[in-house]
Amino acid sequence: MKISSHTVARMLGTWQEGPGPGHQRLSDRLRLLILDGRLPLGATLPSERDLAVTLGTSRTTVGTAFHTLVEHGYLATQARTGATVRLPDDTVPDHPAGTDAETIDLSIAAPPAPVQILHAAYATALERLPRHFERHGYDRYGIAELREAVAHWYQRRGLPTRPDHILITNGAQHALALLARVLLSPRDHVLIDHPTYPHAITTFTQARARLLPVAVTSSGWDTEQLRTAGRAANLAYLIPDFHNPTGMCMPTSVRQELRLACPTIVDETMADLALDVPSPEPLALHMPTAISIGSVSKSVWGGLRIGWVRALPSLLERIERARATTDLGTPVVEQLATAVLLNEHQTQRPDALQQLRSQRDALHQALTEHLPATCALQPAGGLTLWATFPGPVSSRLAAMAPDHGVTIAAGPRFGIGGAFERNIRLPYTLPSGQLTLAIRRLAQAEQALAQGATGTHTPAAIA
Repeated sequence: MKISSHTVARMLGTWQEGPGPGHQRLSDRLRLLILDGRLPLGATLPSERDLAVTLGTSRTTVGTAFHTLVEHGYLATQARTGATVRLPDDTVPDHPAGTDAETIDLSIAAPPAPVQILHAAYATALERLPRHFERHGYDRYGIAELREAVAHWYQRRGLPTRPDHILITNGAQHALALLARVLLSPRDHVLIDHPTYPHAITTFTQARARLLPVAVTSSGWDTEQLRTAGRAANLAYLIPDFHNPTGMCMPTSVRQELRLACPTIVDETMADLALDVPSPEPLALHMPTAISIGSVSKSVWGGLRIGWVRALPSLLERIERARATTDLGTPVVEQLATAVLLNEHQTQRPDALQQLRSQRDALHQALTEHLPATCALQPAGGLTLWATFPGPVSSRLAAMAPDHGVTIAAGPRFGIGGAFERNIRLPYTLPSGQLTLAIRRLAQAEQALAQGATGTHTPAAIA
């Protein structure tokens, strides 16, 4: 697969900003794109000449950046084929390049598994599994037990829902991909929060849609801007419940006023993770035509790949027909286990919420102590905190951080056009001690970046 120079330029965003020579900034950003998987292994990059013209820089800058990546094993060059993406030693490591087993991973926002609760749920699921043996096991809508459990989950939140309004998927991301396939055509416009969930950006981009970003600022959502963008959009995708990545929760007043002219997908994967405020009411209470997607990957465990769509039966029929080309349904045992978890209200466990609250406070305190120049609002729920740095250092910091024993998700992953170079997303799903140590290491990386240092600091040196 060959990637065009214009595609690479869009991925790079505002790579020119920041300290250090241009070729170093460019190679750091390209390396981050490779480690993030946005530049896939085996892909062929544009020629030095084409990329230089598109970026508006010299061919020397691009050539030097490519040479650096070749030296470090991130590109391979052959006559007539150009530069192809690879990883050092042509292997995919268990940890990102530059890390070891002691590296603290802050790039993924996911809770650890609640072992006893999951074990009990699966034990019950296995007891109930024989009831399904006489059936073929291919149900593209999902088993009745889980559809009923999800419907009851919505009813407990005050939203009347019938089982025939529910379709079970392999996680919320799968649900979003199915909806994009059914609802979008090439060049359609999709309204998104900005920043937003990075895999949603990928999903809509792969559907060849055009994105209409509406800013989520420290003040929250602007109802009038959303309405204006909604009039020009074919579809909207919003995360009103403890928004990923900012952690903000859409106020009830905004939910009551918000009416969009286009079909709206509401991502509710964080709805059960209220820490300082009551659980938010479903947006569909005020927008009856809203399409909801949810899962248990954030409230229980990421390895339990169960999600759902809540929509009118007529739309679910279209999704069911489209689904047949990619998968034949969701595994039955996992569905039975998830039904147990939902029916026993295990997606809102007070002990787990208290643990998250304590870890969030520890992360915020560590930022105050070790990175005092950053600004980070304390979220009222969810799993992540959105930190803002004084300067546009996010991508270079993410590229350097593994050498200091920590990995982070750079701000531009959550936006388009290279936005959010001053931001990083920080999850608080690890123990407090690890979070504090991770921020200390991140502060070391930031200091090295500010000083233009190129040496490597091992985790042990700063532990």
